[in-house]
Amino acid sequence: MSLSHDDVRKIARLARLNVSDAEVAEVADKLSSILGMVGQLQATNTAGVAPMAHPLDAAQRLRPDEVTESDARDAYQANAPQVENGLYLVPRVIE
Repeated sequence: MSLSHDDVRKIARLARLNVSDAEVAEVADKLSSILGMVGQLQATNTAGVAPMAHPLDAAQRLRPDEVTESDARDAYQANAPQVENGLYLVPRVIE
């Protein structure tokens, strides 16, 4: 697929990229090359290939769900400027 210079300018504007007029031809060639590779991938016959999340058939090791640290809330809140009922008090942001 070949992109025109107008297509490249439109894509650059949508992507918020600053592409100068001198760079448009080079960018058009590179994007056309990328779209050509995507076209080749789409042309590949994938019938009978099962979708997979990972190329290796590995299971993730899980650790037991246990509490490993003690409750230090009071120590953390001792440094806060204002605390009430175990909550940090902050200035109102939205009126």
